[in-house]
Amino acid sequence: MDNTQNYLNKAVELIMLYGPKLILAIIVLLLGLWIIKLISRVTTKSLERSKVELSLQKFSVNLISALLKILLFISVASMVGIATTSFVAIIGAAGLAVGLALQGSLANFAGGVLILLFKPFKVGDVIEAQGFLGKVDVIRIFNTVLKTFDNKTIIIPNGAISGGSITNYSTEPQRRVDMSFGVGYGDDIKKTKNVLQKLIADDNRILKEPAPLVALSELGDSSVNFVVRVWCSSADYWNIYFDMQEKVKLTFDQEGISIPFPQRDVHMYQTN
Repeated sequence: MDNTQNYLNKAVELIMLYGPKLILAIIVLLLGLWIIKLISRVTTKSLERSKVELSLQKFSVNLISALLKILLFISVASMVGIATTSFVAIIGAAGLAVGLALQGSLANFAGGVLILLFKPFKVGDVIEAQGFLGKVDVIRIFNTVLKTFDNKTIIIPNGAISGGSITNYSTEPQRRVDMSFGVGYGDDIKKTKNVLQKLIADDNRILKEPAPLVALSELGDSSVNFVVRVWCSSADYWNIYFDMQEKVKLTFDQEGISIPFPQRDVHMYQTN
C-alpha cells in the first residue's frame, strides 16, 4: 500500500513538474505547425506571382517547410526538458557529410535554381552552351536537355551551364545575317554590287530597317570580296542564309560574274 502511495506521489510530482511544460509544448507545436502552413501558403502564392518554374516552386516550399519543422521540433523538445545539444550536433554532422558526398549534385542544383530564377533561356530557345548548340527541350533542377538540329539529345549539368558562357539565339526577335561573296578581279564591281542589291530587294523576308549593307570589304589574294549584311526575323535566319548562297551562285553564273577559287602556279625546272 505504501509503495502504491509512493508511486502516486511521484506521479503527481512529475505531472506538476512537467504537466505545464508539456501542455505549453503541445500548444507551441500546434501553433507552430499552423504558422508553418501559413508561411508555406504565402510563399507559394508569392512564387506563383513571380512566375517561378513549377518544380522550383514545389521544391522551395517543401525545403522551407522542412527546415521550419526541424527548428520547431527542436524548440518543443527543449521546452519539455530534453537536451537538444546532441540533436543539433547530429544534424550538423549529417548535413556536412551529405554536403561533401553530394558536392557535385549540390552545385548542379544551385545552377538549376539560378537558371530557373534568372531565366537566361527558356524552353524552346536555341542556345549554345558548353560547346553544344541546340533547342532547349527541358529545364530540370539538376540538368538541362538540348535537342540538336540533327535530333541528338544532349544532357548538360546545370552547374556547368550556369558557370559558363551561354549564347542565346532566341532572345531577340531580329538577327543580322552576315555573308561574304568573292568575285574575280576582272569582273565589273558595280555590276556585282547591283546584282547583290537586287537579290536582297527581291527577298520579302529581309527587313528594310535596319537597311541592308552591300560593300566591298577586301581585296584578297585571288578575289574581290563583298560583305553582305541583312536583318531578318530570327526564325528566318538560316533559310535566308542558305537561300542567298544558292541564289548568288545561280545569278552570278547567269550574269557572267566569276567566283574564283584559290589557285597555285607550279613551276618545274629541269636540271642536268
